[in-house]
Amino acid sequence: MSRTLRRSCTACYKYKHSCDLRTPRCSRCIKRNVPCVYANQPLTVSDDSGSTIAPNYSTALTSYRFPGLDPFDSYPQTRLPRERVQRLIHSFLHKIAFQYYPLDLSATTNPFLISWWPLALGDPALFHVSLQTACLDEELLAQKGFQASEILMTDSVSLLRRKIEDQSLAVQDGTMNSVITLAAIEFGKGNVDIAGMHVNGVKKLVTLRGGITAVRQTSPLTARMISWVSMLVMGHPQFDTQDDAGIGDGIPSTPEYQYASSTDALEDGVVDFVHFVNDNVEYSVRDVFIRLRNVFQRARHIPFPPTHLHDLTCFVIHRLLLSAPSYSTEPNSQTPPSIPSCITECVRYATIIYMFIIHGPTYYSHAVILHTMVMRFVQHLKLLDLAPHVHSSLDVWFVAIGMVASTGTDPAHYQWFLERARMVAGALNLRSWSDATNKVKSVLWFDIPQGDAIFRPHLDAIFSDATDISVHRLDLAVCVSSSSAREGLSRIAQLSDAYT
Repeated sequence: MSRTLRRSCTACYKYKHSCDLRTPRCSRCIKRNVPCVYANQPLTVSDDSGSTIAPNYSTALTSYRFPGLDPFDSYPQTRLPRERVQRLIHSFLHKIAFQYYPLDLSATTNPFLISWWPLALGDPALFHVSLQTACLDEELLAQKGFQASEILMTDSVSLLRRKIEDQSLAVQDGTMNSVITLAAIEFGKGNVDIAGMHVNGVKKLVTLRGGITAVRQTSPLTARMISWVSMLVMGHPQFDTQDDAGIGDGIPSTPEYQYASSTDALEDGVVDFVHFVNDNVEYSVRDVFIRLRNVFQRARHIPFPPTHLHDLTCFVIHRLLLSAPSYSTEPNSQTPPSIPSCITECVRYATIIYMFIIHGPTYYSHAVILHTMVMRFVQHLKLLDLAPHVHSSLDVWFVAIGMVASTGTDPAHYQWFLERARMVAGALNLRSWSDATNKVKSVLWFDIPQGDAIFRPHLDAIFSDATDISVHRLDLAVCVSSSSAREGLSRIAQLSDAYT
């Protein structure tokens, strides 16, 4: 075969499909199980061997020079220099895709590589938005301003407006992926109003598609990202959940959750909190808690796919937040709360926080909403103290979760949980971190590789003589540009017109 100026593989070129240029075989050829032959070196070639570079997050992209510039640019055109664009493409394919979706670190199955990227190659708006994610990452590391990402943002909004004006284009996966990603980007910049407008816009697009369930049937990645990111940005669920039988238009549970019994998990007499939970936790929360406990116990013997953990986390957090009573930041201390209402809310928010912990950040940081959940958790624990109760393993689980979560949210909360943990340990005569670990794992525990490593330093701290524990604070919302609020105002008018 004579050499040509194209870079797509022969099979994709023959059938006029978008090629994601993966090596040694593109995703389409892998799926169809056919030979993947390139006339020229594809974009992902990293050296003379033809193999793909593994992600290396320590390398500064600003000093990276991309090999083999393509003179005809078989991807959508941008206003950035060609070499800069190809460097950003490389960053997205080798770094951002795995940061956005750490649940799948395989280059042959990660949905951002096999589903998102082929769409982006044929969708200028999604391509610009995708480059933005890599560009912001690069500019944050370089600390030299955000000129390139602002160019991409301006063009992204312009391209999106054109697509949204045509309903047939507006409901495409690429359009919806672009809008929800822009919501996350604007939220990270501190432009909360613009982020909210993007979320409201994508909700309208979901409605045009027939609901989140209909979107999920044809585009699982799009549906997952919209339901998860919209909740992170807005601070509360934007979509309902299906019922336990999987009926209704809403976020579905997983097969493991549907098949789990809600009646047999807490019958073990050796668990000291059994009767307390059965007698004091309201059904809407108790049902979720017991089903989760069953699911996690069975997962010790049966493989639990990462995507199922994501779906389960999304469903559980939505279900628990949707059933929560309206939240008050000014509790009436003159009227001591009842044990059932307090313990129900403590179990509710502890379960939500624990799901965030074992799930980890996906698509976008969940630090902001986690901080809110920790504050509510602390408030309800303080209300619980107003009424006497006997300490149990549940209290150890509460403080362990609180310590882990507040490490990245608020040092004051961490110290409060640490002092409370020492009090609970004394009341239960716990002598070491292993005693505390056994209590924690008896309540609600999902075995993940890093599980013990996440909790042990904090359980060790309970029995340490240190009076203060060093706490590293996570960035709750990265302020990408000090001028972003002013720049955002000009986009509000554009977006309000586009989504109406």
